[in-house]
Amino acid sequence: MSKEERQALLHEGVTVATTMSAYVEIVFDNSDNRFPTGHDEVILRRTIGLKKDEYSLDKKSASKADVMNLLESAGFSKSNPYYIVPQGRITALTNAKDHERLALLKEVAGTKVYEQRRAESLRIMAETDAKRTKINELLDYIESRLAELEEEKEELKEFQDKDKERRCLEYALYQRELEEVGETLIEIEEDRKADVHGANIRRERFNEREQEISDLEKDISETKHSQQTLKITRDDTQAELTDFVRTRTELECTIADLRAANANAGGKREELEAQLARVEAKIAEKEAVLEQLLPEWTEQRTLEATEKRSLDEANAKLAALFAKQGRTTKFRTKSERDAYLKHEIGLMEEYRRNQRVALTTTQTELEAARPGRAEIDGQIAEVQNKIEDGRKRVRDLSEQVSGFKDQHSEFTERRKDLWREDTKLESIVGRAMEELRTSERLLAGMMDKDTGTGLRAVDKIAERNGFEGVYGPLYRLFEVTDPKFNIAVELTAGNSLFHVVVDTDETASKVLDIMMKEKTGRVTFMPLNRLKPKNPPAPNAQDAEPLINKLRFDPKFDKAFQQVFGKTCVCRDLTIAAAYVKSHGINTITLDGDKVDRKGALTGGYHDIRRSRIEAIKSVTTWRSKFEADDKRSKDVKASIAQLEQEITRVTGQMTVLSGQQNQTRDSRERLMDEGNQLTREKDKLTQRIAALEVDSADLETELTGLDTKLAGYQAELATPLAKGLTADEEMLIGSLGKEVEKRQKSMVELSRSKNKSDKEIKLEGQKNQVEIELNERLRRRREELQGRIEALGDPEDGDVTSADALEAKTRELKSLNKSIATLTTKTQGKFQPMEKEGDDLTLKLQELRASLEKVQNQQTEDSRTINRQQKTTERYLAKRQMLLGRKDECNRNIRDLGVLPEEAFEKYTSEKLEKLVKKLHAVNEGLKKFAHVNKKAFEQYNNFTKQRDQLLNRREDLDKSASSIEELVEVLDQRKDEAIERTFKQVASNFEEVFENLVPAGRGRLIIQRRIDQDEEMDEDVEETQQSTIDNYTGVSIKVSFNSKVDEGLRIQQLSGGQKSLVALATVFAIQKCDPAPFYLFDEIDANLDAQYRTAVASMIQSLASTAQFITTTFRPEMLVTADKFYGVLFNNQKVSSIRAIKREEAMEFVDQEAQAQ
Repeated sequence: MSKEERQALLHEGVTVATTMSAYVEIVFDNSDNRFPTGHDEVILRRTIGLKKDEYSLDKKSASKADVMNLLESAGFSKSNPYYIVPQGRITALTNAKDHERLALLKEVAGTKVYEQRRAESLRIMAETDAKRTKINELLDYIESRLAELEEEKEELKEFQDKDKERRCLEYALYQRELEEVGETLIEIEEDRKADVHGANIRRERFNEREQEISDLEKDISETKHSQQTLKITRDDTQAELTDFVRTRTELECTIADLRAANANAGGKREELEAQLARVEAKIAEKEAVLEQLLPEWTEQRTLEATEKRSLDEANAKLAALFAKQGRTTKFRTKSERDAYLKHEIGLMEEYRRNQRVALTTTQTELEAARPGRAEIDGQIAEVQNKIEDGRKRVRDLSEQVSGFKDQHSEFTERRKDLWREDTKLESIVGRAMEELRTSERLLAGMMDKDTGTGLRAVDKIAERNGFEGVYGPLYRLFEVTDPKFNIAVELTAGNSLFHVVVDTDETASKVLDIMMKEKTGRVTFMPLNRLKPKNPPAPNAQDAEPLINKLRFDPKFDKAFQQVFGKTCVCRDLTIAAAYVKSHGINTITLDGDKVDRKGALTGGYHDIRRSRIEAIKSVTTWRSKFEADDKRSKDVKASIAQLEQEITRVTGQMTVLSGQQNQTRDSRERLMDEGNQLTREKDKLTQRIAALEVDSADLETELTGLDTKLAGYQAELATPLAKGLTADEEMLIGSLGKEVEKRQKSMVELSRSKNKSDKEIKLEGQKNQVEIELNERLRRRREELQGRIEALGDPEDGDVTSADALEAKTRELKSLNKSIATLTTKTQGKFQPMEKEGDDLTLKLQELRASLEKVQNQQTEDSRTINRQQKTTERYLAKRQMLLGRKDECNRNIRDLGVLPEEAFEKYTSEKLEKLVKKLHAVNEGLKKFAHVNKKAFEQYNNFTKQRDQLLNRREDLDKSASSIEELVEVLDQRKDEAIERTFKQVASNFEEVFENLVPAGRGRLIIQRRIDQDEEMDEDVEETQQSTIDNYTGVSIKVSFNSKVDEGLRIQQLSGGQKSLVALATVFAIQKCDPAPFYLFDEIDANLDAQYRTAVASMIQSLASTAQFITTTFRPEMLVTADKFYGVLFNNQKVSSIRAIKREEAMEFVDQEAQAQ
């Protein structure tokens, strides 16, 4: 079917989407095992697509041929398709012609098979005739060609005799050359074997020396590293000692300078102290003189003040009298005089009041200033005490700082020792790390990348998650007791060396889960709880030792090692190994690594010891243990250094605190000294002010006395009348006052003169002033200056390098440095000699190792040259051997090209000389030249043509036999076809009469076959007549029936009504079905055109036949429903999609009635 036809076949309903495929499924009841499938049900499905159909049988894909064969085996004959009668089949059969019914009968009889086989046989026979014709043509050609070759045979025979001679001579020559080449090859092979044996020995020695070179290079590297480490240690120690000595020299110079400066400072101190003592003595002396002068000076001053007051009073009285005397002439009246006096008295009283207020103020200030001076003296004493306490505090702090400096120095020395050791350890750890990484890279190169990545991941995962059950790869868990077993252990374990041993499979699962998440490599785990090694008993013999006994490992890993090494024993050679494999069923291995497996495999060959996994594992293990030990020691030293640095930091912090306290104390002391100086200056100012106040007070008192006298005179004068002159008493008083004033002036002059005398005659005022000036301006200032300078000499923090404290600090530092130098010198003296000796030993060892290495390398170089020469010799041997083999192959090829030789060729010329053979060969070749035109293949062609002629004759004979056989087969097929048609016709005719009688009990029906000779007349055929005729004379099958008589001639089918024709067609179908019964029948509205009575008869017949087969019919008539067992209704939904469901008889009858009424 085309794509359009298939698309049209698919029912799509009302959906918009294109339907791509549909299927039809039939379920057969196979309880009687009619289908040979072994199941109670057989499900057959056909899926129809747009391009092809697909079949499935019991839900398994099957071909169409398989389905057809299965249906044939169950009774669904392809030649009898009438177990399914669709709509129109009855009508077609009703309207069929006689020859069409004959064709139907032939189809039911199965004549198609015979016709197909007959057509195939005729085709084969035609091909056979064509082949026979071609063979005859070839035979004619061959006969003519053989006649021509007969004439060329004689000339060819003569040529063959000479050619045989030539081939014998050439064979002799080639055989002679072949023997020579064989002998030369044998000699070359023997020489090569000897060279190979020597090369193997040299190769073994070369490999041994390679290992020796590797060991020597490793020893040289170790020695160089030890020598370098020793040199670094020695140089560091020497450099440190040199630095210490240089620092000590600098300190000694500094201390010498400090001592010299201190000596100078000490002289200065003594000198200053002496000067201070002298100054103090002078001050004491002057103060004593001043104490002596003060009473006398006070007395003199009092006397002078008294005299001055008396003189002032006398002068005032005298001046009042003279003024009174002058007013007598000045004023004319008393009132003028009194007014003037009153005015003067007023002014004078006001002035006296002011002066008295000033005197009171001066006396008040003087009274207030005197206690202040005493208070300042107390403050000065208190400040001096605080300054002394500060000096003592500074000395105490300096002593504490010195103690901490000693601790700091000690800690620093210990830290330097640890630094030296840490530097040495860092060098050692760095080299161990580098060697470990090199060894790990070498080991990683011996495994695949995923395994290496996986092993590193397992280590990190186990460390990160704390999996104690992960013991690591197998190679870390054992040691080989004897190195000679390394190769055997390595080749026996193979990749199992890198399998990871764990305690349980649960641990392995946890690690695997993490590895899967992180996507890190691949590893194989060996859970100890899942390992159950079953090893055969090991032989108890000296020449076969269990390999596991040569390993040293923890007993808890015994299962893992039994699993890998438990089945293997070490033997001396392969012969013994193979014997033990056969006798004990174990695996064996030799020391060279040749293995014999108990399953029969033999493995061996060259093993490169330079890529030994065991050696690489041993190197990794050694360097890992060394690295871990050195790294642990380095970490301990670093921890000690960190602890010491904490102590140093702590001591430095305390020193800093104490230094801060010192600075604070010094700052406080300086502030106190400034405060003391300030108080001293305030005291001096206050003393001067008291003295000035005392003078002012005395002056004011004197002035007030004069004012009082003057006021008394004015008031007395007011009480007297205005006179033209003085009274006698007043005149006398003026005289006496004049004398008194003169006398007092003389006394004052004498007092003032006594002040200007020197030494004993020096005046008290000048002497007192001189003493005070000398005390205040010179001696006391000098004393302060000397005290400051003495204090400066004892303060190390003032920046004065000549101080005693600085000398003490430098001396302490020198003592600590001397101690460090002594300690380092002791260590150096204790170590340098062994270090020098060790250095000399290392140098000597290095020279010896280099000499050994050079010697071995020279041997290796010589061996390399020898090996190269041997390789070149071997290459020459191989080239020569290849050339000889080429000559040998050429000789053999030439001998083969000579063809089949006569027997005399192998013995005829064996003893001839080579020159003679060459001459004979030359003569024979010259004789063969005249046969250049001869057909050298005449015999061969003659023989070939003869063989071809015989083969063709045999082939023609076979084809003749085949043609006769095919003709016989065609006859048999025709006969069988005739028999099948006649047998089928008889059976169908008999069945037709029986069925028609059941359907129409009052009638009779017959099938009549028509012959070619009776085309114009109708006649009945009985069985005998049928057997005597042939199928080729049959032209058709006609039907005659009678519906109301069994003896009437009957009517032809063309004369019947439509319902009668349908009944006759159904009778024909039932007759055909009885010839080849099927397990079920499907009828589609076969009763559509029948009358009611015939529909009842058909339903009754189907009911009677239903006991042996299943009948499925579709109908719109009620007669079929009466005898049916089950009913199914085909329903449509709104989308015009059909569905089938089981219904009751009443529903079916109702549906049929409705359909009839609708029509």
